[in-house]
Order: sequence, then structure tokens, then C-alpha cells
Amino acid sequence: MIVEILIFLIAGVGALFITGFSVHMLTGGLISQELENQVIFIVCSIVFCIIAYMAWDVIQRRTGKK
Repeated sequence: MIVEILIFLIAGVGALFITGFSVHMLTGGLISQELENQVIFIVCSIVFCIIAYMAWDVIQRRTGKK
């Protein structure tokens, strides 16, 4: 269980970093810095929720609760 959580944390942090950087590369220079930061926060929050749900689902399935 601890190893799975560690793997999910590493994958989640990597995914959030790539997501934030992708939004920055897409919107950088096209919109104001403040709006860009807000968009990055919103998109990364959505991705965080998706990753958390996937991790929860995998843990539930492996423990046999589903």
C-alpha cells in the first residue's frame, strides 16, 4: 500500500508539472501573467482531482472493496 501511494505521488507530481508547463507554453505571452496563473491553477486543480479519483479507484479495486 505504501509503495502504491509513493508511485501515485511521483506520477501525480510529474503530471501536474507537465500540465502546468503545457498551459504556460500554450498561453504564455498571449494573456496577462495574472490570468495565466489563474488558468494554470484551474487546470492543475482539475487534473489533481482526476488523478486523485484514479488513485482512489485503483486502491479500492486492489483491496477488493468494489
